[in-house]
Amino acid sequence: MSSYTGKHAEYYDIFYAEKPYAAEAAFVHACLQQHASGTSRRLLELACGSGRHALELEKLGYQIVATDYSEDLLTVARRKAAAANSKVDFLLQDMRHLDVDGGPFDAAYCLFDSIGYVQTNAAVLQVLQGVARHLRAGGLFVFEFWHAAAMLRGYEPHRERSWTQGETRIQRTSRTRLDVASQLAEVGYTIVADGPEGRVELSETQVNRYFLVQEMAAFLESSGFEPVEFLPAYETDAAITEDTWHILAVARKVAA
Repeated sequence: MSSYTGKHAEYYDIFYAEKPYAAEAAFVHACLQQHASGTSRRLLELACGSGRHALELEKLGYQIVATDYSEDLLTVARRKAAAANSKVDFLLQDMRHLDVDGGPFDAAYCLFDSIGYVQTNAAVLQVLQGVARHLRAGGLFVFEFWHAAAMLRGYEPHRERSWTQGETRIQRTSRTRLDVASQLAEVGYTIVADGPEGRVELSETQVNRYFLVQEMAAFLESSGFEPVEFLPAYETDAAITEDTWHILAVARKVAA
C-alpha cells in the first residue's frame, strides 16, 4: 500500500496540480446518473488522497465519506475541507479492511488508479468484497485502474519532472521496474526540494498492480458485482486499445 507520509504528502497537490479533478468528478457524476437504479446521494470513496475529488463531488450534491491509508494526506484533505466549509467526512481506512459506519451507501468510487495499490489476487477480492458489503443492493462502484496492455508497451523506466512553488523548486525522479509475472510496477521516487529553508531530500517506493479488462471483470463477478461497462478514462466515445493507459470500470452490486 502507498503511504505518502510527511513532506511527500505536503507536496502531493503540487505534483498533481494540473490533474482535472472537477472534470473527473463530473464524469463520475454522469456515470452515476446514467447507470444508478434510483437516486445516488451517499457516496463512499476509497483512496481519497488530498480530498479533491470528494470536494468536487460534494459541490454536485453528494454526501461523502472519504477514506485513505495515509493520515498525512487526510490531514491535508481535512485542512482544505475546513477552508471550504465542507461536510465531507475524512476517515483513516485500509481499503483491504473497510469498516465504515453509516452504510449502506448508494455508490462507491476509487479513482487515480488507486485500486492498484493492492497487489495480490486475494487482496483485490478482499477490497471488492468489502466495497460490496458497504453498498445497497444495486449500488454502483466506479473505479479506475492501470491497463496492462499499455503498461507493457509504454512504461518509462526513468522519468524526471520539476515544479516551482513560490521560492521552492522541487524535482522528482522516478525509476520504474516491472514484475511482469505478478503484473506489478515498482516505482521508486527520489524528491529533492530546494527552498528558503534549505534542501529537503525524500525517497519512497510504491508498488502498483496493473490489470487486463477481462481479468477485472472476473474479479468483479467473484465479488458480488456485475460489470456494467469499461471505458477509456475519462471518455465515452473512444474504444479501449493497447494504448489506453487508464480504464474506468462501472460495476453494480448484485442483489443477494
